[in-house]
Amino acid sequence: MTQILNGFGRRALLGGAALGTGALAMPPVLRAQGAPVRIGLVAVLTGPQAALGTHLRDGFQLGMRHLENRLGGRAAEVLVIDDELRPDAAVTKVRAALERDRCDFIVGVVFSNILAAIIRPVTETQTFLISTNAGPSPIAGRGCSPFFFATSYVNDQNHAVLGAAANDGVEVGGQNRVIRRAVIITPNYQAGRDAAAGFKSTFRGEVLDEIYVPLTTTDFSAELAQIAARRPEGIYTFMPGGLGVQFVRQYRQAGLNIPVLSAFTVDEAVLPAQGESALGLFTGTTWTPTLPNEQNARFVRDFEGQFGYVPASYAAHAYDSAFLLDSAVRRVGGNLADKAALRTAIRAAEFRSVRGPFRFGANHFPVQDFWLARVGRRPDGKSQTEHLRKVFENATDPFAAECRMPAG
Repeated sequence: MTQILNGFGRRALLGGAALGTGALAMPPVLRAQGAPVRIGLVAVLTGPQAALGTHLRDGFQLGMRHLENRLGGRAAEVLVIDDELRPDAAVTKVRAALERDRCDFIVGVVFSNILAAIIRPVTETQTFLISTNAGPSPIAGRGCSPFFFATSYVNDQNHAVLGAAANDGVEVGGQNRVIRRAVIITPNYQAGRDAAAGFKSTFRGEVLDEIYVPLTTTDFSAELAQIAARRPEGIYTFMPGGLGVQFVRQYRQAGLNIPVLSAFTVDEAVLPAQGESALGLFTGTTWTPTLPNEQNARFVRDFEGQFGYVPASYAAHAYDSAFLLDSAVRRVGGNLADKAALRTAIRAAEFRSVRGPFRFGANHFPVQDFWLARVGRRPDGKSQTEHLRKVFENATDPFAAECRMPAG
């Protein structure tokens, strides 16, 4: 069963029968014994970045469908929360999900500013928060929490992939081109700053300029002219969602022939809108639809069959989160009251990931492989990211050493 919270106190049913008021008023003892596991799924579903949240939502819902809407053998319900990309709205709705709807887990979150807003209200209630995308570095380091896990990455990591790839070179026109001089352009918020830091952490060349733009930018003509004037050998950019659509289109319109290396700028969430403009551009990622393993093949096939579009990493990581919760609830025998046992069960991560082997590091972020990928066209005409080479293997994020996991 899935519900959606679009505003405080208002809900519209996406599937199944609506919950009655009696279910919401169920005494805690009875609820603990027989009520379904409740998951609050947080995603941006309005505005220009809604495509990203739609992938996240659909990926998690496919995971639940594959699990027959059960977690560890217990019936489960998903309440979809539209955070509207507004921290204040996200906090209000998440608090309602915890206090009124008594959600057992909060899952999701595309943007780091939303995660930063809700992490304290969630973890202070000793409710587990599973991020399927956002991974700001402070939460991976000194701000780590025993009630927070991520199935994605630390923001910096995908960007560090591109710095390392630039050093070794990328194939352009059949030739390998090493990038020695680059310009960085990202949005001016935490994840954008993390992106620049991640790229610079591995890039051995010269950064000619760092350009930071507002999240509301739609016209990049001035910035592209500035980049062209610096004559770099490569552009590094992080432009998620609608930002990426505009940037890539305008990059092509400007007639630039500078290799673009990016993270979250060209992915399956925006490729349909970018069209041919994105072909051949590079990205750093933990996952692509082409990774060769059985779980991934099933995920991609069934996702396209169910929703009619190619999934992005937002969907893949959310899909993994459903199986992570299933493994944890199963390991504790359905008893969610023992928080220490449940935390140990989540940390064990006894499930098959679409990425292959999966395990958590000491700060509850994955230890995993990272790939250089490029946008290509499939035989059916659709675009997708395609893995080229493994850049990092079993990588631990650079902030894990700063985490001193609090007890409790």
